Amino acid sequence: MKSRSTNPPHTLMGLLGALVFLSVPLFANDNDSILKNHNTIDTISSTVPANGDVNPYGLVRVAKSIGNLREGHYLVSNFNASSNLQGTGTTIMDVSPSGSLSVFAQLNPNSVPGPCPGGVGLTTALAVLQTGWVIVGSLPTADGMSATAQAGCLIVLDNLGNAVETIQGSLINGPWDMTWLDDEQQAALFVTNVLNGTVAANGSVVNQGTVVRVNLRVSETKMPFLESITVIGAGFSERTDPAALVIGPTGLALSPACRDREDDCEFHSRGDEPVLYVADSLNNRVVVITEPLTRARPSRTAVVLSSGGRLNDPLGLTVAPNGHILVVNGNDGFITEITAHGAQIASKLIDSNGNPPGAGALFGVIFDPENGVVFVDDATNTLNVLH
Repeated sequence: MKSRSTNPPHTLMGLLGALVFLSVPLFANDNDSILKNHNTIDTISSTVPANGDVNPYGLVRVAKSIGNLREGHYLVSNFNASSNLQGTGTTIMDVSPSGSLSVFAQLNPNSVPGPCPGGVGLTTALAVLQTGWVIVGSLPTADGMSATAQAGCLIVLDNLGNAVETIQGSLINGPWDMTWLDDEQQAALFVTNVLNGTVAANGSVVNQGTVVRVNLRVSETKMPFLESITVIGAGFSERTDPAALVIGPTGLALSPACRDREDDCEFHSRGDEPVLYVADSLNNRVVVITEPLTRARPSRTAVVLSSGGRLNDPLGLTVAPNGHILVVNGNDGFITEITAHGAQIASKLIDSNGNPPGAGALFGVIFDPENGVVFVDDATNTLNVLH
């Protein structure tokens, strides 16, 4: 997919109107915990398709029925094939709230509709737009080892699950996670990249991880058109890992906008623009990128929202209806609740599977107002809910 521009389009500010889906009590009392009222964990469904793909990573909730997309259903991307080799998974699963499981898409690594260096290995980077387009990240390997990892791409699918185009280039290098903001005419994708210098470093930490904004023009009838790709965050720590393949900036979520609450905007831009929260895994912290919709230059990782405490390799990240940030750990199976001012006010063990317990089991997490905290479990290949 070719870019027509290297600068963010002026119409991007129109996306601020799409913030209505974030219309929540913006800054709840720091003691108004979401997690304290969620105490039961149930399994919704397996995430394993007939071809045996495992290691569920990405998770999104479908907001609108269109084509084969069903409102209220969940899409889950699998990172591993049945061989359990990382970076070889090819399926996106559809899971209903009642637990019925079907394949939304199964991609052919040999016939991706556009450049995608290395092929297909679906990551946590997963989005479903209002216009029915599904976008998923690929960080592929030949044999499940980091030495063979290649840059990959973002793969665009239509609402029937057909891959139709790719987004790739020097700024897309190991897309690892994603969040987005969109309306019926435009979309802004925010994508972490974890392969900048990591394979060459052979396990040593390099501070070259990035967050990029991908601006798209969209509609229900025409394929998304790439307007620009802009690096808005840089300098994140990353390294290859024999167990996790690669560790680097992962979870992403947009805050509610400040609007007129300037007195409560300690970590926020003034006005209507939200901030972007990033799980900085190797540094065990959650950081903030301000002005993500309009920023033209990278923000360094100096603005720290919260670090240490109950965080233990923060991976998946989402924003709850009260404006608090929910973060799942990669090392111990805990979820931690952080206020918009950075206070860690609650933490719960939600995954004791695996060896050691909870390690490497949690990635995708979302808050579904109708059901609770929905999360994937890599250790059991299931989709679960804390309610």
